[in-house]
Amino acid sequence: MPRHFKIVDRRSLILLLSLLLSAGFFATTLFGYFVSKEAIRSAIIGQDLPLTSSNIYSEIQKDLVRPVLISSTMAHDTFLREWVLRGEKEVSELARYLAEVKLRNRAFSSFFVSDKTGNYYTGEGAFKQVSEAEPRDAWYYRVRNMPDDYEINVDPDLANNDKLTIFINYRVSDFAGQYIGATGIGLTVDSVRRLIQEYQARFQRTIYFADASGRVVLHGGQKGQAPDLRSRPGMATILDRILAERSGSYQFLDGGDNHILNVNYVSELKWYLFVEQNEDVSLAGIRQTLYVNLAISLAVTLVVIFLTYLALGHYQSRIEEMASTDKLTGLLNRHAFSILIDKLMANYRRNPQAITVLLADIDHFKSINDRYGHRVGDEVLTSVAHRLRSTLRAADFAVRWGGEEFLMVLPGCPAEEGRQIAEKLRLAIAEAIPCPEAPSIRVTISLGVSQFDGTESTDHTVNRADAALYAAKAAGRNRVCLAGDSAPSDNAA
Repeated sequence: MPRHFKIVDRRSLILLLSLLLSAGFFATTLFGYFVSKEAIRSAIIGQDLPLTSSNIYSEIQKDLVRPVLISSTMAHDTFLREWVLRGEKEVSELARYLAEVKLRNRAFSSFFVSDKTGNYYTGEGAFKQVSEAEPRDAWYYRVRNMPDDYEINVDPDLANNDKLTIFINYRVSDFAGQYIGATGIGLTVDSVRRLIQEYQARFQRTIYFADASGRVVLHGGQKGQAPDLRSRPGMATILDRILAERSGSYQFLDGGDNHILNVNYVSELKWYLFVEQNEDVSLAGIRQTLYVNLAISLAVTLVVIFLTYLALGHYQSRIEEMASTDKLTGLLNRHAFSILIDKLMANYRRNPQAITVLLADIDHFKSINDRYGHRVGDEVLTSVAHRLRSTLRAADFAVRWGGEEFLMVLPGCPAEEGRQIAEKLRLAIAEAIPCPEAPSIRVTISLGVSQFDGTESTDHTVNRADAALYAAKAAGRNRVCLAGDSAPSDNAA
């Protein structure tokens, strides 16, 4: 028998709550992510990258600028200049000097080229003579004619099996300032590249050097794979500005990722030091945190929704029961009746079937209340309601109509069958002892029966049952009267 009726669409409420919780968690998590992202970006641009660049510059000063200072010391060494001015007679003395410089400073090579004789000296003595006709000697004539004191050049070293070497070529002048040759030391490109790779591993940055034209001269990648900055997306548009400004912080897009760049001009090397950071790599940690937070938020949302669903289902059932049932008897109330009867009428219009209405009233109920009190009267009402509910068919439903009156609707039941059911109800009540505290009370009911005629309103059907009930009471109570029947059934004991 129907008991409860939905007064709230629980699914819609759960869906709305899910959306609100998800939106709240998602917005909070995203807000935290973007705040953290902006903080990390600001830290990279304003502190982290400049500090890393400064640290790398200090390392460069120690590892790359030091050879420049060594070459400068050689070029101004009194022994070297006096040896040249004496006519380059004791070659072994110069060879010993160059070998000692190479060994003491852990250089790959050390050399001196005399402008007067064209001799190329190393730590092993006179190696060869330079010639303007030899393309491999073009560096020397370039140094002889350059206005600067030194240059840094990357060339194969003939004295070391053409191994690619970074040379610091320094002009040498006599005590009167006249040019007398070039000296310097060499470092292998591989050794410097290893230094850069060490910097990159230590500082977790991409490091490379570019010359004044923007050509990458040293980098930490594989041999022969120097990046072309002018063909690199994002970098090409700002490269000339970087070279003109010589130092600063920059940002550009490459491959969809934002790259942050710090540039410093190393005047001793005449190179630009580029320290680059892929912002997306830096944000990998907080992206992972974002995903974890979203997963936690989703889990919390699901748990909250599940618990809410259970609690809401419990309380909704209670509320719906309170809204649709009579508190004292547990039968449906008139509000529930109006919902059910509307549905029943809608079904009748689709598939017409007989519908019979029974209206029952407890006989002499006022005297029970007056004699035994309202508590006993309530017990009588409860007992009668229980007996009615247990005797009716599964398809039928009973309603507390008001006071001591009960309305029963019997779908698919013609009037005569309804009258028989009413008689069965009357007997069931008459045979019961509803109140253990007052066993002397004999409770009986009178019933009116009417069948819906297919056209009238439900109120009219109920009114006809009420008239039949009135006729049953007028005939002596404890009996059933069928609407339109002039002789109510009298089965009173």
